Amino acid sequence: MRWALARVALAVTSMVALAFLIPLGFAIDHIAAQRALADAQARIAAIEPVLAVTTDRTQLEGALATMSGAQDIALQLPGEAALGTSHASAAQLAAVAAQGRAQTLAVPGGSVLVQPELVDGGRLTLIEVFIDAGRTRQGVARGWLILSAVALVLVAGSTLVADRLATRVVGAARHLAEASRKLGDGDTAVRVTTGGPNELREAGDAFNAMADRVVQLLAAERELVADLSHRLRTPLTALRLNAQALGDGPSAASTREAVAKLEQEVDQIIRAARGGTAASGSCDVAAVVAERMAFWSALAEDQERPWQLVGAAGPAHVPVTAAELAAALDAVLGNVFRHTPEGTAFQVTVHRGNGSVAVLVDDAGPGLADAARAVRRGEGSGRTGSTGLGLDIVRKLAERTGGSLTIDRSPLGGAQVHFSFLAPSSNAVTAPGSPAGRTRRYARRARA
Repeated sequence: MRWALARVALAVTSMVALAFLIPLGFAIDHIAAQRALADAQARIAAIEPVLAVTTDRTQLEGALATMSGAQDIALQLPGEAALGTSHASAAQLAAVAAQGRAQTLAVPGGSVLVQPELVDGGRLTLIEVFIDAGRTRQGVARGWLILSAVALVLVAGSTLVADRLATRVVGAARHLAEASRKLGDGDTAVRVTTGGPNELREAGDAFNAMADRVVQLLAAERELVADLSHRLRTPLTALRLNAQALGDGPSAASTREAVAKLEQEVDQIIRAARGGTAASGSCDVAAVVAERMAFWSALAEDQERPWQLVGAAGPAHVPVTAAELAAALDAVLGNVFRHTPEGTAFQVTVHRGNGSVAVLVDDAGPGLADAARAVRRGEGSGRTGSTGLGLDIVRKLAERTGGSLTIDRSPLGGAQVHFSFLAPSSNAVTAPGSPAGRTRRYARRARA
């Protein structure tokens, strides 16, 4: 924008300068020619009194000798040879004599001013003054040079002033753009110092008002989330007490573990909402997947679901916290248990690639009719108790690291949920099908 404004100023001032420069240049040419003609007329006026007194050739030669520029003056005396060097032709002189008035005639090397003059006895004498072409151009080049210099100074000055003004405007616009980028990156404390033209000042004030409103909305949202999460503690406390009353046994232990996990999740939501910042850290995908599969295996045994864990033998670190990854995996596995019949097999695979780690959850269920709709936030089915938020949470977690979430047809016949994370390059690449990367378990337990 700065250079655009400078170019506009350069173009406008250049056109204005040319509009004045060209006419003034021609005026200088005309003035120089008129000055040379006036000089010639002054010489004629100086010789006229001498002709009025005498027409004696000797006296006229003496008078011419005392005049400046006598070499350019010629007298055509009647019945005598020309006195001085004549530059006009006989025909031109005859035409002037016939018309009886002064004329300027073009001749080689310049022009001549011929003035008819009546002397004693009514005889006609022609006074001829030669005007050299160089004299008509005298001072013209210098005048053009001065005009050009003035025009250049004006153009350069106006361009410089426009550039300074544009710098002020562009600086304010850049400051506003930088503040907008920071706000978009999550810096809600950024504000702009209004400056520049009134329009940019208004834009800066509007930006500051918008940023203040965003901060207020975020604070209100965090308070709402924290309050809602806090309300869950009362029923969770009752649920925990009921779980403790179940006694001993695998089902009771699994229930108590689930309640404890739910309490941890609620506490984490409250802390995150109060703090207003996303959690940061890293975790081992293989370890988290193995831990969550140990949790879900109890329910899989109850429902007689064959399950398989592949590729969890070696470490695979990703830049998300263990709690976030566990929540994402629970959301996907929860969908498997919720939307497929009991006895449906499923498989979880940890795949290490070049600079990324992926988790694949395959099932042998009926699959998804509309995979794109499944990952849209809030597109869940109220009939099945789904809010439509689970896969959206997984997608956002993957995209936060530069990864992605895709849903495809599974080799088992159902749906395949594939979510990947960009990971440090230090992760070793282990093929999922290798012995070191495969843990196989099938659980079939008769229901009680």
